[in-house]
Amino acid sequence: MTERHLDVAKLQSRLAEFAAVRNWQPFHTPKNLVAALSVEASELVEIFQWLTPEESARVMDDPDTAHRVTDEVADVLAYLLQLCEVLGVDPLAALDAKIDRNERRFPAP
Repeated sequence: MTERHLDVAKLQSRLAEFAAVRNWQPFHTPKNLVAALSVEASELVEIFQWLTPEESARVMDDPDTAHRVTDEVADVLAYLLQLCEVLGVDPLAALDAKIDRNERRFPAP
């Protein structure tokens, strides 16, 4: 299997094309994308909801559960990237700036 170089811009482009060929753009408003993001994040939470901390640390050991986790992570990321595209937010720059602010707010001992 050949490895593809993936980056945020390429993934956002693929997501936009996927939506465009299905005429889904009218539904990809910030409000709808945030709602979908919340639903998908909740589906990820559901997998872990009743697990002990120890069980949650081993969740990827079970192939079926690992597949569910991977799918939900992908769904969360897809909606987040689509939201960023619609709002014009660079998610990597936003994260980098947030880490900088957190380093100032919470200095290492």
